[in-house]
Amino acid sequence: MRRWAGLFSALCIMALLWGLWLIWAPARPPQRQPLPPTAGWHWPELRLPDFGWPRQPPGPAPDPGAGRAPLPRPETRLVSPIQRILIEKGARRMTVWQSDGPPRHFHIALGFAPSGDKGRQGDGRTPEGKFRIDRLNRQSSFHLSLGLDYPQKRHREAARKAGVDPGGDIMIHGQPPQVPEGFRAKGDWTAGCIALSNAEIEEVFAQARIGTPVEIRP
Repeated sequence: MRRWAGLFSALCIMALLWGLWLIWAPARPPQRQPLPPTAGWHWPELRLPDFGWPRQPPGPAPDPGAGRAPLPRPETRLVSPIQRILIEKGARRMTVWQSDGPPRHFHIALGFAPSGDKGRQGDGRTPEGKFRIDRLNRQSSFHLSLGLDYPQKRHREAARKAGVDPGGDIMIHGQPPQVPEGFRAKGDWTAGCIALSNAEIEEVFAQARIGTPVEIRP
């Protein structure tokens, strides 16, 4: 009888220990089974129509020089005797024709009041009409000069009727001595003459001849 009582007591102690272990032992988290790829909710796959722009055939290769104006070629220098000179006051341009070679163009300055024909001394106007070179001056105050035969008979008669002095000493010349070499005075600054740069008047002076016709237009 005592043996059964001892066995029963041992079983009770084991049951109590097992119950305590179940209470205090850390619980193991349940493992989630991976869902199949198609399981769960997801955005439906939408396929939009192709709105691509129509492709253009490739054009010609761009020209690297497009949009650029060609640089002007430098004009040929005067290398032969001058045949004729045309001065256009409005364009501030002097065109020189030579006996052997293309014409040469020069930018010029005029009298300080260039509009209209010259009428009297000191009016600052450059005369208009047909003239001739009547003198070459190497000792000019304006770095060489070509004198024109102004005033002519018609100028003197018009001035006499108006009771004024027609003026004189109309020339094609270079720059004043106050201007550094290689520069030129700005604007129209002469007393009625036609002004070039010093380098240009040297070029013209070398090929000019007395009697060369010079026409001055408005």
